[in-house]
Amino acid sequence: MSHRETALTSLTRPRQHRLLRRPEFTACYEAGHRLFSRHFIVFAFSHASAGTNWRVGFAVSKKVGTAVRRNRVKRVLREFFRLHQGLVPPGMDIVVVPKRQLRPERVTLAFVRRDLLPVVESLRGAASAGLPGARA
Repeated sequence: MSHRETALTSLTRPRQHRLLRRPEFTACYEAGHRLFSRHFIVFAFSHASAGTNWRVGFAVSKKVGTAVRRNRVKRVLREFFRLHQGLVPPGMDIVVVPKRQLRPERVTLAFVRRDLLPVVESLRGAASAGLPGARA
């Protein structure tokens, strides 16, 4: 593997760091802590083993728009979590759901940072207080 390929692969989150299956998402919805921002709802669920890596998943419904628009929202959200991965506490499953009023054409990294950074920081504080497994 060349240096360039190594650099590119290190920018992605491995499969074990992503929520992929429906039971993983429903566990966050049913037993997780809900946090709200103006344009997103964040469900956070703490694992039994807090030493594990955190995982993230995105639930962008067809109400947001066409596949191109939904994929753009997911791409920007993935980039936000890649850049701010140091802020997310370990052992956490996170599901991000855009609200209906979200306009996909307005979604940029700066837009998402303004909206989600306070939520992620409060998630870090809630994790230290031991609240993420409880419902809000």
